[in-house]
Amino acid sequence: MLRWTVIFLIVAIIAGIFGFFGIAAGAAAIAKTLFFIFIVLFIISLLFGRRSSV
Repeated sequence: MLRWTVIFLIVAIIAGIFGFFGIAAGAAAIAKTLFFIFIVLFIISLLFGRRSSV
């Protein structure tokens, strides 16, 4: 999922450079949403992912 975030971020930057502000805003919004979803899933996996019974 982090890979998709980076891809949409790069698309947003390239579209912003070329002046496609509508496309850049859409790609940036998707990248931002995917980034926050990734962060939430990462924190959940840190809390509940590995439980070792010693």
